[in-house]
Amino acid sequence: MSRLHPLAERHAVEKLGWLRAAVLGANDGTLSTGSLIVGVASSHATRGSILVPGLSALVAGALSMAAGEYVSVSSQADSERADIAREKQELATDWDGEVTELAGIYQERGLDEDLSHKVAVALMKHDALGAHARDELGLSEATAARPIQAAIASATAFSSGALLPVLAAVQGVVGAVAGGAAPLRPALHVTFWGIVAMIITGGIGRLFGV
Repeated sequence: MSRLHPLAERHAVEKLGWLRAAVLGANDGTLSTGSLIVGVASSHATRGSILVPGLSALVAGALSMAAGEYVSVSSQADSERADIAREKQELATDWDGEVTELAGIYQERGLDEDLSHKVAVALMKHDALGAHARDELGLSEATAARPIQAAIASATAFSSGALLPVLAAVQGVVGAVAGGAAPLRPALHVTFWGIVAMIITGGIGRLFGV
């Protein structure tokens, strides 16, 4: 007789913890660093005065984003732990009340009174805290706050995003030097139009939903 095995499915919700931080970091890295390079280049700075601020912004921004995400997500994790501790205390002091509360949640989702009570009793017998964390508090392993993961994702994405305008500036400088021209204006042009191109293509993608 064959045995059924659950399929190991992966869903997008499992990525929400780090994906939000990564998207924000990449966007901030590209725009803030690119804007800084454009501003410095516009002031008729020397070649080194363009690249050094860009690289400094990349490093400082990545560390700042990592620290900010860690503190923010740590606060969320602290709140989740506090809710779990409170729920554990309520289970220890008012078991019947917690059964009724969980059954009420299932009734609101469409189960009749008798079935909702049976489901609540069965789930709490198996894992009472897990059932209340999931169905009452909306917490699960897939969506749990992970400060270190968010910090790494944010710093990595910021660095990747900031690297684009820095490389664009380097390309402009190298091309100008090779052609015997002043490097500042080409570096400014490459950086500026690179940012404009990314904004336009991003807008087109959002417009057509791709």
